[in-house]
Amino acid sequence: MKKKDKILFVIPAYNEAENIEKVLKEIKKDVDYADILVINDCSKDNTKEIVEKNGVKCISNIFNMRYAMAVQTGIKYAYENDYDYVIQFDADGQHIAKEAEKLYKHMSETNCDIVIGSRYLEDVGYPCPFFRRLGTKMFEKIIKIFCKTRIADPLSGFQCLNKRVIERYSKMGNYPEFPDANLVMEMLLSGYTIEEVPTKMRLREAGESMHGGIIKPIKYMINMFYTIFFILITVPRKRSDK
Repeated sequence: MKKKDKILFVIPAYNEAENIEKVLKEIKKDVDYADILVINDCSKDNTKEIVEKNGVKCISNIFNMRYAMAVQTGIKYAYENDYDYVIQFDADGQHIAKEAEKLYKHMSETNCDIVIGSRYLEDVGYPCPFFRRLGTKMFEKIIKIFCKTRIADPLSGFQCLNKRVIERYSKMGNYPEFPDANLVMEMLLSGYTIEEVPTKMRLREAGESMHGGIIKPIKYMINMFYTIFFILITVPRKRSDK
């Protein structure tokens, strides 16, 4: 494994005071050669203070920009500071730092553009709720039909991005509100290579998910179908420059 690469963990956080310290300590212990950036998305609790107490760089938004814009903020930082790889990582404790090494190692060996940490490529024992699993299978089928590629977990935010993708995402003016299956489709149709590795994940221990309740999942599904339709009629099918 190439330790000379510049690797940045990008962690969007909103009201994650109950989880963030454990997440940061785990990354420092298990992936000590990588840098960490937390984007504090105008949390109302003491997320920012906990991050700074742990000696981790923190960008604090002056208003709540929501998950996608927080992620893109971190990617812009990575582009401006010439990082080779970004690992998108959740602040709620679901992602496991040691598993992130699998994404980085696979990318180093294959030179693909995006590596997704997949809960469903193999049975890793992740207890996914029925309706979320149903939605995942539906988007898997849509991607297979239109992109001729099987992505078993297109809703996974646990990803490793290479330098080409970092640059593209940092300059996207239409970065989607929910960068999941829709963004996977756009990148595949644009000619970028996406691969998966099976990774273990945990359930959130504390706090509230951004997809909790009834209204939020409905809004999410409407947004996803709209953006996928828009991508299919606007994105030219071509290979990316490499």
